Formats: sequence, C-alpha cells, structure tokens
Amino acid sequence: MHMSATRTTLNLDDELLRRAREYTGIEEKTKLIHTALRELIAREAGRRLASLAGSMPKYQPGRRRTGNGK
Repeated sequence: MHMSATRTTLNLDDELLRRAREYTGIEEKTKLIHTALRELIAREAGRRLASLAGSMPKYQPGRRRTGNGK
C-alpha cells in the first residue's frame, strides 16, 4: 500500500487517547489515529451500503467465479 504523509497539528483529548490506547493496546499516536480512521471509514461504508438495500430492485448480480478456473 502506498502511503503519502501529511503533517497536521491536532488538538486531541487526552482522555480519548488514553481510552483508545487502553482498548486497543496501540501506544503510538500515529498508528492509533490511522487505525481509528480506517475503522470509521469501514463502519460508515457499511452503513452507506446498508442504506442502499432495496434501492435497486431489478439488479441482477453477475456470475460468481468458483475458483477452479472454469
């Protein structure tokens, strides 16, 4: 995965950081923030997908590959 870095100054709540470290075991701030952002994105993408349920009633999914090369 290619990652570009942007330096940003943040004012973070010390109690939120402490609790996040306690729950995750992640001590490094950068890794903790990256993990939190990935989790937030995954959760919101799931919500967005769930909100689409039933919005395409004529949708026909494509054939699935079986993995045996056929």
